[in-house]
Amino acid sequence: MADEHERRAHMVAVTVSREYGSGGGEVGARLAQQLGWALVDHEIVAQVARRLGVTEDEAAEYDERGEGTLARILASMRSFEPSIPVPPPATWASDEQLYREALRQTVEAACEAGQVVIVGRGAQALLRDRRDVLHVRILAPLEARIAYVMRREGLERSQALARIQRKDRDRTRYMQAAHRVSPADAQLYDLSINTAVLDLDAAVELIALALERKARRLEAPASELGPAMGIGAYSGPPDDLRPPADAHDTSEMPPAPQWPAPPAESQP
Repeated sequence: MADEHERRAHMVAVTVSREYGSGGGEVGARLAQQLGWALVDHEIVAQVARRLGVTEDEAAEYDERGEGTLARILASMRSFEPSIPVPPPATWASDEQLYREALRQTVEAACEAGQVVIVGRGAQALLRDRRDVLHVRILAPLEARIAYVMRREGLERSQALARIQRKDRDRTRYMQAAHRVSPADAQLYDLSINTAVLDLDAAVELIALALERKARRLEAPASELGPAMGIGAYSGPPDDLRPPADAHDTSEMPPAPQWPAPPAESQP
């Protein structure tokens, strides 16, 4: 156990990207609690917003959409969460680029402080080149997400669906505009977890395990990373299943296997 904690200590952050309604925010909070790490998520932004006299609805509207007021909120995070040193920009203005710069500074400062779980904030793109950060994506089927939002937020089904669609659309637009990536790009993540069947605590356990396993590889040279390491050559040429030249021509396709019919059930 001590060795496990020591290895994790060399990792500075976990980023948690999530589809709205997948439980990703809750997973991030539980993970931070289990690890004893600081949590950076929308709740910090909302609480600072209230201190500044900005409503939670305004904070939710600005968050992850690039509005200037959130830059002021982010700059005030230092007083709310001393463990996350947020370097303030020289001046504030209602400018999308300024927001992005403030957000970048916040995420990078949190990462430098170390041992943080960052939910959202585009951190998977901002920190994509750091090997000492684990990137996680939490997702779920739409119907499961609708049920989650209905229960958590007390909404009707149509309201929950509309909220999910709006949040997903806003997040996708922001990631494309700010980082030229899609949040659904699997290459951004070390681990993707579908919460359709796995419960949230199981997701936390998987992330903690992945964090420890990635920490083991921090000192490995880049040339020794990748799926080819430790794998020998095939004993012979691999068989490739090739489609016919004309995809609509089924004459060259092998016949479908004929499975024996199941035995008839005996009548009671």
